[in-house]
Amino acid sequence: MDIMYRHPAGVSEEKETAGRLEAIGQEVRKAAKELLEEAQMERGQIMVVGCSSSEIAAHRIGSYSSGEIGQAVYEALMKELEPREIYLAAQCCEHLNRALILEKEAAERYGYEMVNVVPALKAGGSFATAAYAGMRCPVAVERIQAHAGIDIGDTLIGMHLRAVAVPVRISVKEIGGAHVVCAPSLINILRCPRRGESGSPLGPAR
Repeated sequence: MDIMYRHPAGVSEEKETAGRLEAIGQEVRKAAKELLEEAQMERGQIMVVGCSSSEIAAHRIGSYSSGEIGQAVYEALMKELEPREIYLAAQCCEHLNRALILEKEAAERYGYEMVNVVPALKAGGSFATAAYAGMRCPVAVERIQAHAGIDIGDTLIGMHLRAVAVPVRISVKEIGGAHVVCAPSLINILRCPRRGESGSPLGPAR
């Protein structure tokens, strides 16, 4: 009897062309580079990234997960972040409560409590799965306060940014079919009525 093997529901069965994956990677690198410059990020800080491979492939979020696209996005980001010694936090999908994958070193440095979970293509997402496979010592945490972030495909990363996040306009508006939004975060301004002033505005990601 012939046995038919099927991909899980919501997983892409198409093979992406090398040219398409390269184009995705170039757009991701461009977006990351522009945000790094805008946010003035420093060594040891964290950039959170949420990514829907389905949206990049011009499908509804969560309906067309592509391991190839997730891998291309992860590799492109690391080409910009690793030389600058900036940590990547890869946001998982809602099936893992939007937990994050990052290096154990970063979790320990910032005092984030680790949780025991390993992302998969349809339980965490293709991007987080690629990050877990690619990092030196990956761990999962439930929440962070990142210094800046990129949202690829309206994945809602705001819950993992510091309290005062300011969207910035970059030249990359879409990656594939996915809408792109970037935001650095600011230090809160301490207002003192006795001084009769609101304090001095500070730059992003400090």
